[in-house]
Amino acid sequence: MEHSTQKITTFFMFSGKAEEAMNFYTSLFDQSEITNVVHHEDGKVLHASFTLKGQPFMCIDNPTGVHHAFTPAMSLFVTCESAEEIDRLFEKLSQDGKVLMPLAPSPLSEKFGWVEDKFGVSWQLHLPKH
Repeated sequence: MEHSTQKITTFFMFSGKAEEAMNFYTSLFDQSEITNVVHHEDGKVLHASFTLKGQPFMCIDNPTGVHHAFTPAMSLFVTCESAEEIDRLFEKLSQDGKVLMPLAPSPLSEKFGWVEDKFGVSWQLHLPKH
């Protein structure tokens, strides 16, 4: 069997905040970097690629100027490696955003929390039981 590259990549469309969001996300996660950014003449992001914990993502700024909201019905599920990591991510991601579920033990997690960040993206943060 041949090794193939990932064929499905999460793609975000932001309303003018793509570069700010990428910089914010890559500052939070280890093994994260912005790998490519192409700008429109007006400075908005035409297309960009970045990684979070080695996972590839793409994004753009909506060229039409129409705002399309993100929804908690689609979220990013992050498995954290330590209590320190989940606490830090929960604090940073919920800053200027919304706490959808506060950090607490759950049947499947030592700690679990769900937040919507300042850009409207939803994150489920999970610390597995050991």
